[in-house]
This record gives sequence, structure tokens and C-alpha cells, in this order.
Amino acid sequence: FASCPRSQTGDPPPSSAFAPSEMLLSSQSYTGQILQPTYSPSTHLGYADGFDEEPPLLEELGINFEHIWQKTLTVLNPMKPADGSIMNETDLTGPMVFCLALGATLLLAGKVHFGYVYGMSAIGCLAMHALLNLMSVAGVSHGCVASVLGYCLLPMVILSSSAVVFSLQGIPGILLALFIIGWCSLSASKIFTSALAMEGQQLLIAYPCALLYGLFALLTVF
Repeated sequence: FASCPRSQTGDPPPSSAFAPSEMLLSSQSYTGQILQPTYSPSTHLGYADGFDEEPPLLEELGINFEHIWQKTLTVLNPMKPADGSIMNETDLTGPMVFCLALGATLLLAGKVHFGYVYGMSAIGCLAMHALLNLMSVAGVSHGCVASVLGYCLLPMVILSSSAVVFSLQGIPGILLALFIIGWCSLSASKIFTSALAMEGQQLLIAYPCALLYGLFALLTVF
């Protein structure tokens, strides 16, 4: 501090004596304004409009209750013509519910067969997928096959619910099981022929479907 100039009165030198000239220039040019982002009302409204235009959550998940109800009515009425555009969708909500219902009704009858139900369903879907791709020209996806076979499992749930009330190991039970097998196979073959445009081949498709649903009937009866 000996080289610093001092005033005659003995006051300390000003702070500018120790500050570089660049800092002094920058401090003099500072106006005190703070940059802030410009507020645009259209941006906020755009976000609001975007949230309003988003589809519902069930639609994003692929769950359409109207289509589920239409498919269920088509299965319950085998004589009703099937809508191929609706049946060609890969909707697995109904099949999962019907598989759980079949396993639950079997559990009420004292049979723990959840593994058999899902195992036979997976193997049956793979076998039917290979068969339908060989028979049809357009081909079919795994999801479509699983959806149709799962929805046509609904009459088998009715059979398993009957097994909770009375025993099916008799002539009436066997006749009821045969009727349910024919119901399931007829509904599945009708939907496949409508969705894949396979006119005149319904009986050829109904036979492997009857074999698959016959396995579920054996689980239910015995």
C-alpha cells in the first residue's frame, strides 16, 4: 500500500484505485434491467387446448366398451352375422376377463386349473394362427386369433358355472358339454370366416376349434 496515492487529509484512497478499468467500464454501462421471458397468452392457451384434445385414457389403452359388447352379443347369438371389421381388432380385454372367469368358476367347483386354462389357451392360439395362415390368403395376426378364441370362450364360462351348482359327470352333463362345445366352435368359425373372407370353409375351421374347446370342456366336466 506504500505506492498508492493518498490525499493530503489522510483519507484512504477510493475503491476505484484498486479496480481494473474493464470493471469500471462494465459497471458504468449496466442499466439495471433484468431480462425476463416475454409472456405470450397464446402459449398457455395452446397447452390447454392440447390437453382438451387428448383422447381418453381407455381409448389410448385400446379398450372400447361398445366393441366389447358387440363382440359378446355376436358370440352369444351364433346365428347373428359377424362384423368382420370389428372382429379383426386385437382386443384382449374381453378374453382376459373370460379366462379369469373360467378359472374362478372352476375354483368354486374345487378345481385349481388356472395354469391349464392359460397354457391351453396359448397353445391353441398358436396352432390356430398357423392353421388360419395356411388356409387364408390375407393372413391373420396373433392378436386377432387370441381375441376371437377368447371371446368365444364365454359359453364355456356358462358350463363351468353350471358345474358349481350340480355335477356334470352324467348323461345330462355330457350332453350339455357337447352343446357348449358346438356353440363355441360355431361362433369362432363364423367370426373367422367373416373376418378373413373365407366363405365355404366354416366347417373346416369349426373342427379344430371344437377340439380346442373340447379340452376346456374336459377340464370342466372331469
